[in-house]
Amino acid sequence: MFRIWGKIIKDTHFVDDHVISIRNTELSKSQKIHEAIDEFCKHFDLERPHWFDKNTKELAMFSKTSFHDDQFIETIDFDYFEIEIIEDDEKK
Repeated sequence: MFRIWGKIIKDTHFVDDHVISIRNTELSKSQKIHEAIDEFCKHFDLERPHWFDKNTKELAMFSKTSFHDDQFIETIDFDYFEIEIIEDDEKK
């Protein structure tokens, strides 16, 4: 199973968090991440953030990445949105 944790952070505190589980083993890791981001956006009522090269690098290095106000078209009322891979079926 592939599980990813999404967090909304404001003033160094969790405002909200949610875990998404993706069981479709046919999807690539990248597809699973982007599917999870879509689900988080629905859950948190956010527009989809822009994915930058820094996100790819952070995810590869730390299994997590964050999206700040410059990655959203609309104004956000929190400091950043973070995703973290907490279970990766490809590592088994």
